[in-house]
Amino acid sequence: MSIWDWMVVVGLNGAIIGCGLFIARSGVRTSSEWFLAGRQLPWWIIGISMYATAIDASDLVADSGGTYTLGFSYFVTNMVGATTGWALAAFVVFLPMYRAGMYTNAEYLEARFGTSVRVLCAFVQVQYRTLVLGIIGCSLFWTLSVVCEWTYTMSFSAVIAVAVIASIYTAFGGLKSVAVTDALQFVVMTTAALVIWWIVYQQVGGWDGARSRLAEHDAQLVDLLEVGRQNVALTDVSHKTPELIERQLLLGGEYREQEQVIARITPGWLVAISMFIVGLSYPIVNHTQSMRMFAAKSEWDFKMCASLAGIVMIVMSFFNLSMGILGRAVAPDPSILPGGNQDQIYPYLVSQLQTVGLKGLVVSGIFAAAFSTYDSIGSSLAALLTRDVYARLLVKNRDDDHYLRVGQWLTPVVIAISFAYMPVLLKGGMLLFFLDVTNTFVTPLLTLYLMGTMTPVSRASGLTGLLVGTAYGILRLLAPHFAESSGIAVLPPFAANSFAAYPISMGLTAATMVLVSLFTGWESRRGQLVLEEKSEWLRNSQQSVREMSVTRAAAFGVPAALVIAVVAIGWILCFVVWW
Repeated sequence: MSIWDWMVVVGLNGAIIGCGLFIARSGVRTSSEWFLAGRQLPWWIIGISMYATAIDASDLVADSGGTYTLGFSYFVTNMVGATTGWALAAFVVFLPMYRAGMYTNAEYLEARFGTSVRVLCAFVQVQYRTLVLGIIGCSLFWTLSVVCEWTYTMSFSAVIAVAVIASIYTAFGGLKSVAVTDALQFVVMTTAALVIWWIVYQQVGGWDGARSRLAEHDAQLVDLLEVGRQNVALTDVSHKTPELIERQLLLGGEYREQEQVIARITPGWLVAISMFIVGLSYPIVNHTQSMRMFAAKSEWDFKMCASLAGIVMIVMSFFNLSMGILGRAVAPDPSILPGGNQDQIYPYLVSQLQTVGLKGLVVSGIFAAAFSTYDSIGSSLAALLTRDVYARLLVKNRDDDHYLRVGQWLTPVVIAISFAYMPVLLKGGMLLFFLDVTNTFVTPLLTLYLMGTMTPVSRASGLTGLLVGTAYGILRLLAPHFAESSGIAVLPPFAANSFAAYPISMGLTAATMVLVSLFTGWESRRGQLVLEEKSEWLRNSQQSVREMSVTRAAAFGVPAALVIAVVAIGWILCFVVWW
């Protein structure tokens, strides 16, 4: 990149970081200010911040790598799953928590299912979201390596620098600093995404040109432009013995002897269901989302933010995710990409920009997206560990200032954990790795939230359902190892399918909860949250936040109509227009 490009990168991101540091300079005086911004955030800041946190550098890089392979089918995750999840969160799942003065979505699980479920939720979210931070770090790394042609050491050092800077203004400024910088970063990364999309769109000759290029390389690639396309995964077995091929077939699929591959075909409807569950999990299980919503200054703001986040998600997901398909038209053969790695498609496209300043703008957007998620995940996971583990189990009776400092110090610790994933993620296939791990731990948690708020399942059913769902996920992850090393099929082929795993996990978790409830009895007071915190600080802080809640007239009508319209747009686009 030229000096002018770097001036754009430093100027745009430097100004936003300066704003974050300025807010942090005034400091925060109480834990409620740090964790929930004193419950003073308006709906538009929350909605933009929710989107900016959801769409990070991984969406620009890793998700483009995902759509390079999966095509339009991945649109369901954001346009249908995430928008539906925000709607359910605002009107069903999170609303009782907001009224009860809760700081984290894990607190709800103790009120509904017991302490062990609350603590497990906190640790699952740490694992789940630090993995995302690892993906963001890799996305930034590839951008610097491919676009800027930096060495491994220089690129990795820059990623560390971004993490450190985000840790500083987040630790001192808390949620208010994070939300404001997210809103500013949203402008930069949105502008950059639209610019690079338009350039590539023109380069391939629009959708007709993209379709022609894909068909010219391989007629089946045209199916990438359809949400309902079946997924065909080909495994090269040309170097394997007949015995090893037989063991591979224990996981399902068809051996094509002439091509020397095993083909595993998943119907489009099953792929769509799995992508929907992935998207639905994000707003509900992820505390980076609930943390923002709990900071709303009124119930009206609490509900309104879901429709704003949803409509921006639908619009920008089209531009962000379709970059992978347009990139496939530019480089239909993965071997063209650096290292033959599909995750490099976005950096590869950016590297082709020649106009001075444009490359800097796009790289600025990737940096802004990285900052917005480092700060968001760092603050939310620090909140979970402080309230749901440290204050709940370890140190129960200290003053407010003590827990504020713990949350601040945990922020850089959480961000640092993410670097442990990078060596594995840098090998490629970041999105597919993320989907595998998400299914194992996050899908059972999603089921607990939905069953807990929408059905009268018993209190005792939560832990059992969570353990059964997680056990299935772990067994599915281990199934390939057992098949290849020992020739043992620990699961039938349909249950070992990575897409089928999502509805199976939900079904097993929900069925277990229903079965336990049949023996232990159903809850008679569904929806009433009663949580008598054992720690004085947890109890007092929750009460003080509860008193900040403001109920605004007509808090249902307009927000409900808007969010229904937004969700309907996503469903129609994915299951009618593009199916």
